[in-house]
Amino acid sequence: PHTVRLYPIASSRYGDDMTGNTGSLCVRRAVYVDPETGKEDDSKKGVCSNFLCDSKPGLEVKMTGPSGKVMLMPESKPETDLIMVATGTGIAPYRSFIRRLFVEKTPAAEAYKGEAWLFLGVANTDSLLYDDEFQASKKAFPKNFRIDYALSREQNNKNGGKMYIQDKVEEYSDEIFAKMENGAHMYFCGLKGMMPGITDMLERVATSKGMKWADTLEKYKKNGQWHVEVY
Repeated sequence: PHTVRLYPIASSRYGDDMTGNTGSLCVRRAVYVDPETGKEDDSKKGVCSNFLCDSKPGLEVKMTGPSGKVMLMPESKPETDLIMVATGTGIAPYRSFIRRLFVEKTPAAEAYKGEAWLFLGVANTDSLLYDDEFQASKKAFPKNFRIDYALSREQNNKNGGKMYIQDKVEEYSDEIFAKMENGAHMYFCGLKGMMPGITDMLERVATSKGMKWADTLEKYKKNGQWHVEVY
């Protein structure tokens, strides 16, 4: 058998239909295009992503999980600000957050008084995932939900280059550091390649503020404010 593949869950414990019997995933079909022929090579395609994308209703699938406790919200403190940073399908856990906070009629949703702030980096507008759902939540809860997109093929950063996720986060770095110092939780989910650019930027900003980034990051981790789930 193939080894276990772990995917972030894109729905809350209740599922999209609120029965508690379903779960949602956000899966991108992994394919390999031969640079010489320009054609897809089926021998190198992603085994699990293609299996899931090709599956039909009624198919039985072996599942395990949930695994880990990284992407959890601090529901014991409903006034906590949540800063959610994602690239691509790393949006999955934040969809579950946003549904739990702004869509589902639950005590957790009723109690939330903080601000949930979503940063999503994708190539272009056509690649935005769940945007219709997010915009509906933003319209319903304008004081509690913010969205900022980094569209690398459509936007430019302050230096005239492509707008990547770290560039968009940097635009609001003063506000983000203020929120973190006030107890906010910051989450990262997506390809692991996103993290060096983000942490380098945060270190640069922290240094400009007279802060020692290593000590600051250690404090965030110790306080449970720093959540990373990359792959």
